[in-house]
Amino acid sequence: MDQYFYKIIEHIGEDPKREGLVKTPARAAKAFEFLMQGYKKDLKEIVNGAIFTSDADEMVIVKDIEMYSMCEHHLLPFFGKAHVGYIPKGKIIGLSKIARIVDMYARRLQVQENLTKEIATSIMDVTGALGVGVVIEAQHLCMMMRGVEKQNSLMKTSCVLGSFRSNEGTRKEFLSMVCPSSR
Repeated sequence: MDQYFYKIIEHIGEDPKREGLVKTPARAAKAFEFLMQGYKKDLKEIVNGAIFTSDADEMVIVKDIEMYSMCEHHLLPFFGKAHVGYIPKGKIIGLSKIARIVDMYARRLQVQENLTKEIATSIMDVTGALGVGVVIEAQHLCMMMRGVEKQNSLMKTSCVLGSFRSNEGTRKEFLSMVCPSSR
């Protein structure tokens, strides 16, 4: 992949042989592979059997999960926080697995709307939960560095499934816990 970054550097009018850029194509290729590692991850391997029998039946929330992704339209980063909640139905998932699921989908070329839904659907599928809610709040460099250049914009997306969708009280409880200002 190094040769592609070499060509990009050349194409923008820089000299890829310049001292400061000699190793940049290799470093950029390595960084890009790291940023896109979600394509090499598998949901089943991430969960790795960390689904446990439990009689817990109240909402479980993991809030403020840092996430970094790449806009599929501009190849620029977007970053922020994911908030994930679910209501168990006889099974709970290991806490770290929720953050790992967020990372798996975030570390791909994405749009925030799809990322939110992919996380929610996966949590629902692996836990068999009564309901799942996901809210993502993110800043997009494609909005900040180019185009409209709005530095303080924040995009919020949500996906609610099962009882989070069908029960207004459940949805409100979740949203008030993860986004207190939205009450």
